[in-house]
Amino acid sequence: MANVIVSGASRGIGLELVKAHLALGDQVHAMVRDPSSSGLAALGAGSSGQLHIHAVDVASDASVAAAAAQTGNDPVDILYNVAGIMGKVEPALEPGDWDQFDDAIEIMLKGPLRVLRAFLPRLTAGSKVINFSSQLAASPWPYGGFYGYVAAKSGLNRLMRSVAIDLKDRGIIIGIIHPGYVQTDMGGPDADITPEESAAAIVKLTQGWTIEKSGDFYKWNGEEHPW
Repeated sequence: MANVIVSGASRGIGLELVKAHLALGDQVHAMVRDPSSSGLAALGAGSSGQLHIHAVDVASDASVAAAAAQTGNDPVDILYNVAGIMGKVEPALEPGDWDQFDDAIEIMLKGPLRVLRAFLPRLTAGSKVINFSSQLAASPWPYGGFYGYVAAKSGLNRLMRSVAIDLKDRGIIIGIIHPGYVQTDMGGPDADITPEESAAAIVKLTQGWTIEKSGDFYKWNGEEHPW
């Protein structure tokens, strides 16, 4: 039985990861901004103690630290950094409000590092930290726009590659993943795959992720993603 942490677990891929690991018999800690606004409560009630739900704002050091403290002292086998926002999709070349850009950096670049730091004392050899990036973070992406999102996800890729280098001697595995073009609130109903399909493939990919591939960027289907 694995001990699994999922940030951004209230809906979409995060929620499906929770369901997939519960089905495997794992102990799951779901970290969400507002536990009452999600379908997690009913899921937790029927989980026979497997699922624990924690309120957390990944943009806040204090909130992340408090939520991590609530998850006990057991070693963490898998940590999924899923939480994210899209923000503005159009090019932002005119002077304007930086709030959405700053939110993207706080939640999707600094947020995963906050969460990793909070759980680092409980990560051991073989522990896996899987960070959700995007194809928009790769140089071959042929479109513009999405400035805050692209900046955060591109930074996340390089940041987590650096973390992977620094933690390799401890046997801690860092993964970076593009979850696919998924039918979520962010991807929309016409996206290529369902959250269930994405989550099932990611669980399989995570289970096979080795220290030799720590810091690498992969697609949900197991293909290496070009940078």
